[in-house]
Amino acid sequence: MSLEFLLAAALISSTPLAYAALGELVIERAGIVNLGVEGTMLIGAVAGFIGAQITGSAWAGVLAALVCGALFGGAFAMLTITARLDQVVAGLAFTVLGRGLSSYIGAGFVGVPPRAVIHKLNLGVLGHVPVLGPVIFGQDPLVLGAILLPVLLSLYLRFTRMGLVLMALGETPEVVDSLGIPVILLRYAYVISGSALMGVGGAYLSLAYIPSWIENITAGRGWIAIALVIFGTWRPLWVFGGAVLFGLVDAVRFRVQLDNYPVDPHFLNMLPYLATLLVLALVARSRAHGRLGGPAALGAAYDRERR
Repeated sequence: MSLEFLLAAALISSTPLAYAALGELVIERAGIVNLGVEGTMLIGAVAGFIGAQITGSAWAGVLAALVCGALFGGAFAMLTITARLDQVVAGLAFTVLGRGLSSYIGAGFVGVPPRAVIHKLNLGVLGHVPVLGPVIFGQDPLVLGAILLPVLLSLYLRFTRMGLVLMALGETPEVVDSLGIPVILLRYAYVISGSALMGVGGAYLSLAYIPSWIENITAGRGWIAIALVIFGTWRPLWVFGGAVLFGLVDAVRFRVQLDNYPVDPHFLNMLPYLATLLVLALVARSRAHGRLGGPAALGAAYDRERR
């Protein structure tokens, strides 16, 4: 079992999780809990596949997924930010809505061969560099984007004024408001942009990871993405590391099945989810006497009349 093969497969498996989890991280840093990640990813997956089928371009499909994920997130923002509905209930409702809507829209595309898929890059000599060549430089652009995104997001949060404002949105929105910064508008912007990333994660499933459309193609990855935000303690690089860890477990599972090891396939299918639960249990245990590091105002609707 080649280490390079496992690492490359782990990055591929982690890519949809990374986009979804980092999108959720952005939203939660702004003080909003969105449990509709699964539904948003499904909307992105079906929009991406249909967009690619209609246009013949995989990148048009990715753009369609990004736009539809953003629109889905905008609807969620209207209910939770403007109408101030319970964020947990709204998120669960959007998970159900996304699952049902994606199944309805994609009913005619089940089993249809894809017209366009996302291809791996050919970077010439870079692809022959030991280890880095097959693991990183031989991947497709969305995998490379998933590697670069947490780095950029970390720099944004740590070294830019808007990044500091984003963190303050989830900690003390009343202070942000008192400085004349529009809390509601910024929360809308981050919920929409975070949901757009979730849509891209869904599109990766239907255009690269499993280049086809099948109902419930996410298979619970949206819930794992939410767990990864907690595991990563709301830090982009840690969240990405958790996604890669999950991807590694997933890659080992597939490799064991391909090599016909005498292991129950149902147990193998359970491994990635079991690994996520174990990691979360360890994190919770190690921090049982303190906060996990989540934003202080997370999940609380902001009403400037009460500040």
